[in-house]
Amino acid sequence: MSYQREFKKRLNIGIVGAGSHCYRNILPAMNYLPVNIKAICDVNIELAAATAKQYGNCNYYSNTIEMYEKETLDAVFIAVSPMLHPKLACEAFDAGLHVWIEKPVSVLACEVEEMINHRKDKIAVVGFKKAFMPSTQKAIEVINSEKYGNLKSILGVYSVNIPENGREALEKRAFTGWLANGCHPLSLMLATGGKVKYAATYRSAKNNAVCILEFENGVIGNLHMASGPQPAESYSFYGDNWHLNIDNCYKVTLERGIPFQYGVTTSYVPEGDDSGAIVWRPQNCLATLENKALFTQGIYDEMMYFCNCVLEGKPAEKGSLEFALELMKVYEACLLSDGNKIEIQ
Repeated sequence: MSYQREFKKRLNIGIVGAGSHCYRNILPAMNYLPVNIKAICDVNIELAAATAKQYGNCNYYSNTIEMYEKETLDAVFIAVSPMLHPKLACEAFDAGLHVWIEKPVSVLACEVEEMINHRKDKIAVVGFKKAFMPSTQKAIEVINSEKYGNLKSILGVYSVNIPENGREALEKRAFTGWLANGCHPLSLMLATGGKVKYAATYRSAKNNAVCILEFENGVIGNLHMASGPQPAESYSFYGDNWHLNIDNCYKVTLERGIPFQYGVTTSYVPEGDDSGAIVWRPQNCLATLENKALFTQGIYDEMMYFCNCVLEGKPAEKGSLEFALELMKVYEACLLSDGNKIEIQ
């Protein structure tokens, strides 16, 4: 682990969007990345100026075209409304820059296709933090291991609502809660389960809904749309002789069961350590990095992955625009389903 001031090789970057989310999450994460913040751009020039003064007294702009003309940049971090992401990303690609984009990547799937067309040989990563969380990476490790493996089903529980009239939401290019927050559980489920073949949304008379995902590899997924106070987020993965739970993003429990004979076994703690549960969670007793939300929630990981891809000249595999396109197709299918199973083309 290195800090920004310790990296010998850094990317010269610009930041587009200096609003609340960027200030609370994106900019603080820069302390741990191999970057030089050269410029900050925001339509609110006073906000851009104040932010630039705080972060190295760098240059500031109110429009991206001027920033690209005057600055020598390697990459840009874009964190504005998804309504503007496609235009700004394509503009950055056309300026010859690598691009990191905050989620949601866009409002429509076709807009991601446009971004892919403009990307050419540049590197792009979308900030699907749930797909990059340490807990998600542990789930992927278990799912792909020879010792466990053979994932059969996924259950996601997340506090989000899906619009009743999904077709209207798409036609109006509406920024709904399903777009803003639904991409979180969807990104985690696609990162662990793979590509989705079919998607369907089932709704009760009281408008309670679940999304059913059938993955190409035969895994079945259920996204239960919970409501109520936080924490209300969990994920469960089920294999042949194991299941793994992620609770509230950071606690990971791998249940391996215990050997027993019905009517005979009397102890739930058999000898040895090859059965029972394994639990991973932050210590939360020291001022160490693994306790901080920037790390537990995957924000650092997604941004560091982008920087490493650019520095090493390798295309992104995780959080790529292709992954974002798959996710947006599932997102749209769930909106249009109305109880019908829709094939993801």
